[in-house]
Amino acid sequence: MNTQHSSSKGKPNIIYILADDMGYGDVSCLNENSKLNTVHLDQLASRGIAFTDAHSSSAVCTPSRYSILTGRYNWRSELKDGVLGGYSRPLIEKGRMTVASMLQEVGYQTACIGKWHLGMEWSLNSDDISDIDYTKPIANGPTAYGFDYYYGISASLDMPPYVYIENDRVTALPNRITKSETELGWWREGPTGKDFTHEEVLPRCTEKVLEWIDQAKDDPFFIYFPLPAPHTPVLPTAAFQGKSGTNDYGDFVLMCDDVVGQVVQKLEECGIADNTIVVFTSDNGCSPSANVKELAMLGHHPSYVFRGYKADIYEGGHRIPLIIQWPEQIASGLTSDEPVCLVDLMATVADILQLPLPEHAGEDSVSSLPVWLGQELEGPLREAIVHHSINGSFSIRKGKWKLELCPDSGGWSYPMPGETPQGAPAVQLYDLSEDVGEQLNVCEAHPDIVQELTQLLSTYVKNGRSTCGTPQPNAGGMEWVHSLEWLVK
Repeated sequence: MNTQHSSSKGKPNIIYILADDMGYGDVSCLNENSKLNTVHLDQLASRGIAFTDAHSSSAVCTPSRYSILTGRYNWRSELKDGVLGGYSRPLIEKGRMTVASMLQEVGYQTACIGKWHLGMEWSLNSDDISDIDYTKPIANGPTAYGFDYYYGISASLDMPPYVYIENDRVTALPNRITKSETELGWWREGPTGKDFTHEEVLPRCTEKVLEWIDQAKDDPFFIYFPLPAPHTPVLPTAAFQGKSGTNDYGDFVLMCDDVVGQVVQKLEECGIADNTIVVFTSDNGCSPSANVKELAMLGHHPSYVFRGYKADIYEGGHRIPLIIQWPEQIASGLTSDEPVCLVDLMATVADILQLPLPEHAGEDSVSSLPVWLGQELEGPLREAIVHHSINGSFSIRKGKWKLELCPDSGGWSYPMPGETPQGAPAVQLYDLSEDVGEQLNVCEAHPDIVQELTQLLSTYVKNGRSTCGTPQPNAGGMEWVHSLEWLVK
């Protein structure tokens, strides 16, 4: 093993904390005008590295999670737009390497605790999804993809069923829904476990993570901790209500910040903080459901200076906070403006452990380790980054140029699909070095750039990968994807 990349105490532990719908501007060390004081995230950044140009591969939940765990762009999977539900079938292909299975093979203890949202196979007594047998095991959940242990919920907090799952079984059978329960909120409508309350999901999952650190501390471990928050329903516990001075969403963000503090404190108590990589990030931008208009009136902007929010092809949909602490290898207080993507986790971890990736794994993953270690770069880490919106629209970013292959937001911001002003160009091109807010479409002034980026994206699609290596197949074909119909032949 290359000692430059390895810990003096052996393989580093890895904890990957993934917030759900938290905006770049919600983290106070990244936003000088933030009305939220994320003290624990700021401290994490002061002890490690904060990225100012980090991106999820998609502007929504499920596809981002697929990319994080597989090192592969989400649109290469069967899911070409939208997200999965709580009863959806597995999205990760059988036999596909994940970050967890890669680490499991080299002796790591692996756990996923929190929101899965990548599908699993429930036991059905018939073809009717309401006829699920909750007494039977659940197949092809997290433990089928490299995790030794799983505890959490199948999808978002506003998606039934509302049951905790431990490994491959629910922890308690669901109650029958009553009128009084449904009146508390539309998101409560659905089978609810007898031990389940929405407000306690985040605290309960955090407790499980802390317990797991205690029991696994003597051997290398990987914990993937996808938080169910601050996604809707926005439910800060009593201790955090009113704490932010903004609204419930701001309070919920501070509750997530406190979770990070608890995890770091546990590592310090166990004496393993120096040898543990702690990654904090978000699966996409802030959702408009945070009541962004109210927050703006209070002077807080979850998307910072970026255009758009969750679901959009614009920067606010996929530019996210990314903070990493690893005291034994990462110097304190670093900031990087290098463009990176969450799909890069697999290659980065493989680089740390000096593991070769097979041709059919991590096809879009590029190691960010040189940036973590503060090394001088001869050029950009990535040739380009591809993004995807909720309706399946594409964008590709290379250097200062960002090409969006749609005339609209591709999501929920104006102009929504179908609202594009008459006569608007079919594509959008922005020079992010001068227009990071994506206000001036310069596609007509730079047809050469449009052609170059269009061809590059077409090559990435056709090759089944954006890294060097043998071409690989995409799942489900790509020809029908609306924003590429005129590209893919």
